[in-house]
Amino acid sequence: MQGQTKPIVVDNCEPAKIEHSLRSGLVDFAAQVGWSKSPIQVLDKLDEVIVKDSPLRVLAARRYGIGIPQRETLRLGENVFIHRSVPEGWWIDYYNMSQKAPSPVITMAKHSLAPVTWTEWLKIIEPIGIDRWAYELGLKYGMRDGLTCSVGGARWVVVYWSRKVLSDRLSPQLRALLFMAASFAAIRLEQIVEPDTLRIGKHPPLTARELSVLRMASNGLRTRKIAELLQLGEETVRSHIKKAQTKLGARDRLHAVAEALRLQLIP
Repeated sequence: MQGQTKPIVVDNCEPAKIEHSLRSGLVDFAAQVGWSKSPIQVLDKLDEVIVKDSPLRVLAARRYGIGIPQRETLRLGENVFIHRSVPEGWWIDYYNMSQKAPSPVITMAKHSLAPVTWTEWLKIIEPIGIDRWAYELGLKYGMRDGLTCSVGGARWVVVYWSRKVLSDRLSPQLRALLFMAASFAAIRLEQIVEPDTLRIGKHPPLTARELSVLRMASNGLRTRKIAELLQLGEETVRSHIKKAQTKLGARDRLHAVAEALRLQLIP
């Protein structure tokens, strides 16, 4: 019947058996992953641990900047590492679509404190239109669901994928073990991946006055009121906003405010 909770069963194996197998495998993985010399080896070892009894495979690991988040280009082999189990063609399609519209699921997952499945994210953020592209692309390639793990202080997101819906198949204990495995992988990746010269976030060169104007604009104040509060001329306020738009690559005033908020330049 609809509404009933399905038993947590994965490929006809009891959860306790799966958890025991994964827990045992993690001991060996933690000891062996330190010897991995390349990202491919790290992801291969991670996949070997989880694929034995669970419905999951490793999808990818993504590295993010340390400082203020910037618009990042996905660079395969530098800040994105794809596992060999991923269906052929998926990465090319994913990359092309991500240049048009960043996936809100990945953006949210980066700041999540716990592993969340793709289908759970869909229920949380209820994406419509183009915002659903990442999920629909997964379906195209047989990826029915996945699990995102933000680790290393949100510097890495490790993603698993599955041909099955996962929400009713992953117990809290399994999620914790999968998160732990992702953490071990991220630690080793951080050690062996070449330094990324574009990784340290930098503040766009906005002046204090430009930031003040944007902060007030974010509170819904109009140009005249901002000018009054800052004791500036209205044309001066407009000039500050225009310069901020240019520096942030924004189309208009509203977009500039949104970018400043996204980059955490204003509260």
